[in-house]
Amino acid sequence: MATKVKHIKKKKLGNYPHLMVVFSITLALFVIGVFGLLLIHAEKLSEKVKESIEMQVYLDRNLTEVQLVRLQKTFAAKEYIAFQNDSAQVRYVSKEEGAKAFLDETGEDFMTFLGDNPLRDAYVLRIDADHSSSAMLKSIKLDLEEVDGVYEVQYVESLIESINQNIQKLSIILIGFAAILVLVVIILINNTIKLALYSQRFLIRSMQLVGATSFFIQRPFLNRAAWQGVVSGVLASALLFGLMQYTYNQISELQLLRNDEQTYILMGALVVLGLIIGFMSSYRAVRKYLGMSLDELY
Repeated sequence: MATKVKHIKKKKLGNYPHLMVVFSITLALFVIGVFGLLLIHAEKLSEKVKESIEMQVYLDRNLTEVQLVRLQKTFAAKEYIAFQNDSAQVRYVSKEEGAKAFLDETGEDFMTFLGDNPLRDAYVLRIDADHSSSAMLKSIKLDLEEVDGVYEVQYVESLIESINQNIQKLSIILIGFAAILVLVVIILINNTIKLALYSQRFLIRSMQLVGATSFFIQRPFLNRAAWQGVVSGVLASALLFGLMQYTYNQISELQLLRNDEQTYILMGALVVLGLIIGFMSSYRAVRKYLGMSLDELY
C-alpha cells in the first residue's frame, strides 16, 4: 500500500507575510499623507488670509482724471500689489461711493446735516501675501505716502499683527505635530518589519552556517522591503487621492484651498518615504539577526 508523502513547503530567504507588512506600511503612510494634506490646506488658507489684507490710500482733493489714471498705474506697478488673473488688485472708490457705502452700513446720511461730502476719493490696494508681515506693511505705508497726490494711507494695523501672530503660532504647532507623527510612523514601520523578519531568524543563521555572505543574505530582504515600501506608498497615495476627491465633492468650498502641485509632491514623497523606511528598517533588522548568537535567537 502506497503511503502518501506530505510535501512541506520550504521556506525561502526573504519569504514572510507580505500582506501584513504592506497593509501596516500603507496605513502608516496614509496617516502621514492625511496630515500632509492638512498642512497644505492650512498653508493655502494662511495665504488667502494674507491676500485679503487691504490698504486704503486717500487722495488729495480735486485731482484730475489724468492724475487719477497716473496714480492707478503707479500703484499697479508696485511690487507688493497682489494680482488676480494677471490683473493688479487696485480698486478706485470715489467719495460718492464712500458716502453711499456709509449710508448703507449705518443708515445715517451725514450729508443732510453737514451739507457737503467730507470724504475723499481713495484707492483700495490689496497687498501680496509675501509682503504681509507687520514690518513690510509699515514700510509699504511709508512708500505710498511719498507718492504725489496721496493724502493719507490707512490699514488695520492691530488686526494684521494679530493675524500674523496667530498664523505663526499655528504653523509652529502643525510642524511640531508633523515631526512627532513622522517619528511615530518610522518606529511603527520599523517594528512591523522587524516582527515580520523574526520568523526568518533561523533561516538567516542557517545561511550563515553554510558560508553565505552578509550581502547575499541581505539582498532578498532589502529588495523585497524596497518593493513593499513602493507599493505601500502608491496604495497610500491612491487612498489619499480618493479621500481628497470625496471631500472636495462634499465640501465644494475646499476647492479654494486646493494645491494640486504640492499634493502630487506629497504623494511622490509618500512613495519615496515608504521605500527608504522599508529598506532601512529591513537592513537594520537583518543586521541585528546576523550579529546574534544562536542562544540569542531563541
